[in-house]
Amino acid sequence: MSKPSIGFIGLGLMGGAMVSRLLDKGYPVTVLGNRDRTYIDAAIARGAVEAENARELAKANDIVMLCMGTSDQVESRMRGPDGVIAGLQDGNIVIDFGTSLPGSTRALAAEVTEAGASLLDAPLGRTPSHALEGQLNIMTSGDKAAFDRAEAVLKDLGENVFYLGSVGSGHTIKLINNFFGMTVANAMAEAFAMADVAGVDREQLYDVMAAGPLHSGMMDFVKAYGVGNDPNQLAFAIKNAAKDLGYYDRMAKDAGVASVMSQGTLSALNDARDNGQADDMVSQMVDYYVNRFKH
Repeated sequence: MSKPSIGFIGLGLMGGAMVSRLLDKGYPVTVLGNRDRTYIDAAIARGAVEAENARELAKANDIVMLCMGTSDQVESRMRGPDGVIAGLQDGNIVIDFGTSLPGSTRALAAEVTEAGASLLDAPLGRTPSHALEGQLNIMTSGDKAAFDRAEAVLKDLGENVFYLGSVGSGHTIKLINNFFGMTVANAMAEAFAMADVAGVDREQLYDVMAAGPLHSGMMDFVKAYGVGNDPNQLAFAIKNAAKDLGYYDRMAKDAGVASVMSQGTLSALNDARDNGQADDMVSQMVDYYVNRFKH
């Protein structure tokens, strides 16, 4: 059976790796250009076709995939006379792999449904290196029939493909997941900085904490920098963490509640971002707390 054709928007580090994987698996792929052509040109060199705009990309393909940084970016590519929705055909599937606001996702899904197509939100876990090997974690939600049709493609991209129910559930779970992860990472970063203030050894602190039920992968990522000076075990920039925590905070407010636990983490991430650490990795929040404690 022939493979569905894929239109892909958002060829950054993660999107470029995903397109490479799709090409490896023999999918016909159309891409949409952006300012940085590194991964666009690499995909074209391997046989991908470049579309003139998002409408033409949607019109020419069975499945449209987006891997973008913010809800505003997704909305700008989806709406308007040259947007994805304008080019959708009956039965098309749109998949948003980014981390978006659930309310935005649900609004776009309604517009996509009105055009005769289906939208799945499918935020990602793991890294671009996992994407190259088809080893992503994919948190999918939306119309079950559309998921069933797209599942084989998703399984070519991911090791663990979850179906999580109604549209927006994937983005909701991803935001809760990232809130928890970034809060743990910041707690460990502050713990190392407090060890410095209190005059105890960072590695001895980690050894004691890791011997008990506190031990986690996130602790290990922060330890890799706090003790080993390797920031890349957690290859997630502070500016992106701040964005995701901001989305979590907005999601809570949209639901009529006020998050308690996220506020310290969000404040610290925003402060670090705005004071020269935007492109640092989250594990380098250790430096933020060290500097803060000096003042």
